[in-house]
Amino acid sequence: MNTKSKRSLKDRIRLKNRLAKEALSEFFATFLLITFGCGCVAQSVLSRDAAGNVVTVSVGFAMAVTMGVYVAGGVSGGHINPAVSFAMSLTGRLPWSKFPVYVLAQMLGAMVGSAVVFGVYYDALMEYTGGVLTASGPNATAHIFATYPSPFLSTLNGFADQVLGTALLVTVVFAMFDGKNLGVPRGLEPIAVGLLIMLLCFSMGLNAGCAINPARDLGPRLFTAAAGWGLEVFTAGNNWWWVPVVAPMVGGAIGAFTYVLCIEVHHSKPSDDMKSEQNSDMYEKSELTNM
Repeated sequence: MNTKSKRSLKDRIRLKNRLAKEALSEFFATFLLITFGCGCVAQSVLSRDAAGNVVTVSVGFAMAVTMGVYVAGGVSGGHINPAVSFAMSLTGRLPWSKFPVYVLAQMLGAMVGSAVVFGVYYDALMEYTGGVLTASGPNATAHIFATYPSPFLSTLNGFADQVLGTALLVTVVFAMFDGKNLGVPRGLEPIAVGLLIMLLCFSMGLNAGCAINPARDLGPRLFTAAAGWGLEVFTAGNNWWWVPVVAPMVGGAIGAFTYVLCIEVHHSKPSDDMKSEQNSDMYEKSELTNM
């Protein structure tokens, strides 16, 4: 095949529609998130913690987010989370017309990622469960894919947990990508986001697994319902399923407006910065400087 024919083939398969490109990148990035992240959970659960634990799961999900943002960041921004996309639309960073497309792509990516994890660990699942797939009990495995509350957790406390976790996520993500704040060096943003996810998992994972992402939770839950776990995945945990879907959207909105109102709207305009430099030798920000 000569160069000319190669180029023509590439041109034929290249997506021309911008939104289609963004949707595909969100689909693929969320697919990676679930494949890597839930793969870590599966390895831990199915080995009875012999090949993984809460640390490997937390670090694994953090690295999965990092890889997902690296893959999609230059195309769609690498949201891989409807709560982030919602926050972006609320603050004018993402057109509302794109929002449902992003969410659909993220949900589908999460479902396909769940199917891959299910396929890779099928034999281990059958050995662990004896062929009986459940969301509760000593051999429960549904939590490999979606999150479920700890026995002590009330619905109200769990809702607050998801709101706060997502609000913190969005607030810090907005700071990382704020060109008028300290920001993150170009190319290192996905690593910074991954570190943030790791911190959230370490600090807020006990109650309900730190979903803070409706696609990460509902997509795999829908897959498990169809793959053999049945409707128990929706009734388990006192009908918990809706909490990691609704609460992160509320938290995303709170986090976005918190950052905008506390930080973003108070940035100086370029003209104000020039006047300040002329009138004062003092630093406006408390920064570490070279002595």
